[in-house]
Amino acid sequence: MLFVVTYLITHLSSLDGYIKSYIFAPHHLIMESNVMRVYIETYGCTLNKADTGLLTTILKSHGHSIVHSVDNADVIIINTCTVRKDTEERMVERIRYLRRVALKNKSRLIVVGCMAKAQPSLVLKTAPEADLISPANIQYIPNVLKSKRRVILISGYRRDKSKIPMYINGVIAAIAICEGCLGNCSYCIVKYARGPLQSYPPELIVKYVKEAISHGVKEIQLTAQDTAAYGYDIGLKLTDLLRDIVSLEGDFMVRIGMMNPHLALKILDELIEILREPKVYKFLHIPLQSGDDRVLKVMNRPYTVDEYRYLVRELRSKIPDLAIATDIIVGHPGEDEEAVENTIRVIKELMFDRIHVATYTIRPHTLSATMPQIPPKVKSERTRKVVKVAEEVTLIKHREKVG
Repeated sequence: MLFVVTYLITHLSSLDGYIKSYIFAPHHLIMESNVMRVYIETYGCTLNKADTGLLTTILKSHGHSIVHSVDNADVIIINTCTVRKDTEERMVERIRYLRRVALKNKSRLIVVGCMAKAQPSLVLKTAPEADLISPANIQYIPNVLKSKRRVILISGYRRDKSKIPMYINGVIAAIAICEGCLGNCSYCIVKYARGPLQSYPPELIVKYVKEAISHGVKEIQLTAQDTAAYGYDIGLKLTDLLRDIVSLEGDFMVRIGMMNPHLALKILDELIEILREPKVYKFLHIPLQSGDDRVLKVMNRPYTVDEYRYLVRELRSKIPDLAIATDIIVGHPGEDEEAVENTIRVIKELMFDRIHVATYTIRPHTLSATMPQIPPKVKSERTRKVVKVAEEVTLIKHREKVG
């Protein structure tokens, strides 16, 4: 018998990580719902957008309709992100607003995504009436809509591998190839929200790609927390999947999503071969995070700056027109002025095509949150310094491409 779990919240302050008490609502307490009008807002990464695509597909298959105005909705869903503190603050503000709308219109508010899993007490403090569904449980959304009671489904990480998250926007389709990751970065709350690596079956991914192409999609975006981790849990490699996809007939291009450098190094030769394929965009997103080995060690990033340099140089020497994007975190515990200068030196040396610089913020459930912190003013000053260099570098790279 399938149960929808309804939790009795007794101590909001102690909810994160476990639930104080709960009851089960079996079938006789679940009322068949009418067709509902559902409004969905999505924030965060491409993987979140793919999850929203799956939510939309499931809802439509159960007869519900998707509306584009919150005032016309019977159900309001917000798919949340909590990767940084400023993101968390925006989510809280938006949840608070949607709660007001839901109370006024007598709508149901459902919070899904990473914040629902990683920070349930914060969500319920902001919207005590809201239902909560973690990323691993979004397939149960029809059952949630049938329940007469408030539902919280945030336990576990195991996904239904027969349903792959996919988001289509015009001629672009974002298809999730795996959930979770192999890493354990000390600053990252996403691992707590998404869990360990779970790769989707390659034959099912290829089936989804075929369906997208048949519907006129021209760009396939393969998305994951770490695309290079794909297949480690099922005895495959990312490049195996990519070969299957590029061999398909049709007028389409493949964009490979973000990958971590240490795993990219393990498949480097095969990755270079794949990047030479005419159907694959000459673009990779490979986060550096810091140009200082000591900081990388504190971050629990399993590579050195020299290994990262080698990766980028090899890729560019074999694929001269390859564009490389990266991410930098400034102000992480353990960073000093020398570390900042080392990061700036690497940025200038490797001349990235795109650079996203973020100031480190404390996230719950992370090891970095327990470390001695750098003062906010110092972090801001260092961030401005790194951003200035990043902008100068990307401007030079963009000017090279003009004409």
